[in-house]
Amino acid sequence: MKVNSVEKQENGLVRFAVEIDASEFETAVNRAYLKNRKSIYVPGFRKGKAPRKIIEGMYGEGVFHEEALEMLYQPAYEMGAGSDELEAVGRPTITDVNIADDKSATITFETAVYPEVKLGQWKGLEAPKSVEAVTDEEIDADLKRLQERNARVSTVEKAAENGDIAVIDYEGFESGKPFEGGKGEKYELTLGSGSFIPGFEEQVAGMTAGEEKEINVTFPEDYHAADLAGKSAVFKVKLREVKVKELPALDDEFAKDVSEFDTLDELKADTKARLEKGREEAAENLFREALLRKAIANMEAEIPSQMLEERVDQMINEYRMNMQQYGMTLEQYVQMMGMDMAAFRGTIEPQAKSQLQRDMLCRAIYETGEIEVPESDIEEEYGRLAEQYKLEKNKVKEIFTADDIKKELGLLKAADAIYASGVAAAE
Repeated sequence: MKVNSVEKQENGLVRFAVEIDASEFETAVNRAYLKNRKSIYVPGFRKGKAPRKIIEGMYGEGVFHEEALEMLYQPAYEMGAGSDELEAVGRPTITDVNIADDKSATITFETAVYPEVKLGQWKGLEAPKSVEAVTDEEIDADLKRLQERNARVSTVEKAAENGDIAVIDYEGFESGKPFEGGKGEKYELTLGSGSFIPGFEEQVAGMTAGEEKEINVTFPEDYHAADLAGKSAVFKVKLREVKVKELPALDDEFAKDVSEFDTLDELKADTKARLEKGREEAAENLFREALLRKAIANMEAEIPSQMLEERVDQMINEYRMNMQQYGMTLEQYVQMMGMDMAAFRGTIEPQAKSQLQRDMLCRAIYETGEIEVPESDIEEEYGRLAEQYKLEKNKVKEIFTADDIKKELGLLKAADAIYASGVAAAE
C-alpha cells in the first residue's frame, strides 16, 4: 500500500487516497473467495469445491471485490491516517473506490483531524467567589431532618390528616378503564407531601382505616404520560391504616443516640462545621467552573462535527451501560423521560461539546511545555492504579505506558494551573 495524496479540505477535513497494488488486492480477493465458496452452489461441483474462475465466470469477475475491499478498508485507512502525522478524529467516510485495469485498487477517504487550538488568556483570570454564612435556621433544619430520620412510626386509630402516613390500596380508571401504572397495594403515602396527582392527597385526608372511597382527579397538562395529560380519572382507594411519626426530643440524649457527641451543643457545632465545609466546597467548585468557562471563551478552536458525534456516541454508550446496572435498557429510560433517541441525543450534545472544549483547552496548555509532571508523580499514579485494579505495579506498567500516564496527569495539572492562578473577586 502507498498513500498517493493528502489534501486539506474545508471545515477541518482531510482527504487522502491509498493505492493497493495488484498483488495485495489479489490476495484479498482470494481470501474473500475462500471465505465464501462453501455457500456458493455451482452445478457439477460439490458444495465448496468450485474453482474461483468458474464462480467468477458465472457471477462476474467482480463477485468477490466488495468483500475484498471491506477487508482492506481498515488497514488502508490506518496507513493514510498515519501519513503526515495526521491525528484523525471521528469516523472516516469513503468518498471513492476505483479498481484499475491492472487490478490495483485506490480507496479515497475523508476524515476530520484534531483541530488547531489557539490559547487566549488562561492565567490570572478573575471570577466571583463568595461563601455565605451558615444561619441558625439552616442548622435547625438539618437537625430537623436528622429528627425525621430517627422518628418512630406507629399505627393509630384516627382519621388521616396532613403529616400522617396513609397506607392505601388504589387503582386508577380513565373513561372506565384501568390504565398502566395506576395500581398499587400497601402504598405508604405521606399526606401533604405533594407526591401524588394534585387533589388526591386532600381527598384521602379524613378517611379512617377500612374505609373505601372513589377519588376524582385531573392529570396535569404536563403529566409525563402523554396519553393521560389533562384527562380526568377516578381512583378507587381503600385506606388500610394510618401511621404517625413520633419525633424524638432534641436534647443531649438525642445527640448521644445519633452521633458520637455527648451534648446537643456539640452536635450543633459539628453540624455547623459540616455545613460550612460543604458551602466552601460548593463555592470553590463554582469558582473553578467559572475560570474554566473564561479560559474556554478566550481560546479559538472549532470542533469538527465528526469529533462531536463520536463523543456523543461515547456518552450514550456510558448511559446504556449504567442503565443495564438497573435492569433497564437505554430505550426504556429515554421513553420514561418522555423523549425519543433523537431528542435524547440533543440533550447530550451540549455536555459533549463542553467536555471536548475542556479537553482541548487542557491539552493545549499542557503542550505549551509549562506544565511539569515529575517522575515521582508518575510512579505514584502507577501505585494508585495498581491498588484500584488489584494488580502488581509491574503489571500496570505493561498496560499503561509512562507517556500515557504523563499525559493524563499533565491534563489534570493544566486544569490545576488555571485554578491556581485564578483571582477570586467578591460578587
